[in-house]
Amino acid sequence: MISVNVGLLREVNVSGKTVRTSIWKDPVQGRVHVSTLNLDGDQQSDLSVHGGVDKAVYLYPSEHYSYWRTQLSDVALPWGAFGENFTTEGILEDQVKVGDRIRIGSAQLMVTQPRMPCYKLGIRFDRRDMVKRFLESKRTGLYLAVLREGEVEEGDEIDFVEKQESGVTITEIVNLYSTDSKNQELLRRATELSALPHSWRDYFRKRLWNADA
Repeated sequence: MISVNVGLLREVNVSGKTVRTSIWKDPVQGRVHVSTLNLDGDQQSDLSVHGGVDKAVYLYPSEHYSYWRTQLSDVALPWGAFGENFTTEGILEDQVKVGDRIRIGSAQLMVTQPRMPCYKLGIRFDRRDMVKRFLESKRTGLYLAVLREGEVEEGDEIDFVEKQESGVTITEIVNLYSTDSKNQELLRRATELSALPHSWRDYFRKRLWNADA
């Protein structure tokens, strides 16, 4: 684990309107308790799009920071800049599959879905095109469900408890949402993933040509 990051709700002014957001996260030292819905000291401002059991923890690979430092050369990018709780090394979207289980510290977690960026990412970086750039980059990071509560801290090893032999990677889910939206074989496989939240499975099922076959 490279960094554990938390942040509380804040209100920011955007074009004369007040927006509540918790996207600003800062690294913390020491052990942090991970519960089924959140980390101690962390908040999620809009539970309709963030948080819940399937999105309790947001993980972002540290490997992507070098890319963004070239893309956003005028912006400071400390760990946690993308609103992630865990900044990690060795977990990449094209290698990790929905349903993979990992252990960090005394907590056990499961990969559930990619992060689909909302307009608050644009607020965070003061760039209207940030949501589009983030999705097109395929560097989305991923959400984790908490299977066993525990404590984590910077420097903890990340161990895979269970890896899916077959299945669908986080990158493939992103592709189904964007560039590979009509891939029927992949759509069908995605609808059969028990670890993928119902909303995603329903979304993909509606795009099958023959969903009942």
